[in-house]
Amino acid sequence: MIIHRVPAVFKSLLAGMLVLALAGCASSISRVETWEGEPSNAGDAATLKAPGEIQVSRVNGRSVTNFMMDDLALDFALLPGQNEVVFTYKTIWAKSGVVENGESKVHVVESDPQVVRFNADPGAVYRFEFDKPSSRAEAEQMIETFSAAIVSDSGLEVATSSDWDPQQSVAGRTPIPAPGAEGADAGSTGTALEQLKSIWATASEEEKRAFLRWAFE
Repeated sequence: MIIHRVPAVFKSLLAGMLVLALAGCASSISRVETWEGEPSNAGDAATLKAPGEIQVSRVNGRSVTNFMMDDLALDFALLPGQNEVVFTYKTIWAKSGVVENGESKVHVVESDPQVVRFNADPGAVYRFEFDKPSSRAEAEQMIETFSAAIVSDSGLEVATSSDWDPQQSVAGRTPIPAPGAEGADAGSTGTALEQLKSIWATASEEEKRAFLRWAFE
C-alpha cells in the first residue's frame, strides 16, 4: 500500500511546487521596468496600471512584450518626465453554438495600435480609462473609434490616446523631465549638459549625424 501511494504524494508535492513557482513568476513580472540600465531617478518612478484588455507593446521606443500570457494585468514603472506608451486594446468573446475541429472557440476584437504621451510625475500612479462593451457586437462597433485616457489617482485626465504612427515614434531613450518639472532648471548649464549627454548616449548613429549637421550648419 505504501509503495503505491508514494507516486501520488510525489505528484502532489510537485504540483504544489509548480504552483508556488508560477506564483513567484507572476509576482515578479507584475511590475515591469521600462528602461535599461540603472538611471539615477529610477527610485522616483511613476506607475502606469494596465488591465488585461490593454496590451502595452512599447514604452519610449523599447519593447516590453516578453511575457508568456498577453492578458495579464500589469504595472509599468515609468521614469519621471515625458513618456510615450504604445498599446492595443483587445477583448475575447466566447463563440456560441458548435465549434468545428481546429476552429477557434473565441472571437477576438482588437484595436489598431494606439499611442499616448504624457508627463509622469515622480511617484505618481496612473491608469487607463476607457468604455467597456457589454457584448461582442458593441465591442466591434466601439473598436472603430477606440480611444483610452490616462487618468491620475486623483481622477485628473492627463492624456488621450490616438492612432500610432511608427514614423513619429520616439527613439528608445530615458525620458527627460518636462519644462517646469522639479529638478529641471532651464537656466542651469549643468542640467542642460547632463540632459544632452543622456540623449547622446542613447541616440542612434543616424540621429547623431543629423544632430551634428544641424549644430554646425
